[in-house]
Amino acid sequence: MKRRTFLSVAASAGTVACLDQPRLFAAEKMTLSKDDVILFQGDSITDAGRNKKSPVANEGLGRGYPNFISESLHHDYPDLNLQIHNRGISGNKVPDLDRRWQKDCIDIEPKILSILIGVNDIWHMLNGRYDGTAETYRDGFAALLERTRGALPTTTIVICEPFVLMSGTVKENRDKWFPEFDVRRKHAKEVAQNAEAIWVPFQTMFDDAVAEGTEAKLLAGDGVHPTPLGHQLMAKTWREVVGV
Repeated sequence: MKRRTFLSVAASAGTVACLDQPRLFAAEKMTLSKDDVILFQGDSITDAGRNKKSPVANEGLGRGYPNFISESLHHDYPDLNLQIHNRGISGNKVPDLDRRWQKDCIDIEPKILSILIGVNDIWHMLNGRYDGTAETYRDGFAALLERTRGALPTTTIVICEPFVLMSGTVKENRDKWFPEFDVRRKHAKEVAQNAEAIWVPFQTMFDDAVAEGTEAKLLAGDGVHPTPLGHQLMAKTWREVVGV
């Protein structure tokens, strides 16, 4: 894996600053090659209605940011035959990823692995369906990345910042979500830094969009699941930060 460089990033809706500091791990401009494999992993935000019965590359990628990224990459690199997979599963937490990681990640051998995970690790706790702590999230995530690096030493790992917006269920239960959710976001960033992964600051991206006048509910109606507009913004930012 190439050593990441720290890049300054301007605070805007498309190119944004990272949590607590104006710098973030980002890739140098990445060169894609013919038949390169890109894998998106996570929960319902990544899943977005994708085909889970018979998943194959470039088909049934859902209605979310992985599909928008796939469409734009195939448009920009029509001759590369990029193999883009979406293996997000609604409701997943870090332990769920770990249980299916061999089949749904390591066996796929991606050149780029993008992971967005964390909102269910707190949401299910608030609903009484999970007893994992912020430290459980941090340590489990770190172990998953260590396992991944051991099995896939040349894979570029992208960690996406977990996010919520002040609308819907999050706004209605704000006192329960915070400051607990901020702690988990910080842990995600720490894990990304320690793994020398690319960090995509989605929370800051959404916060900046709201600050510039976009209503939170237009980006994620329930505060968790992005609208098409929210997913499009995620796709744009992902490509800018990852450098493809």
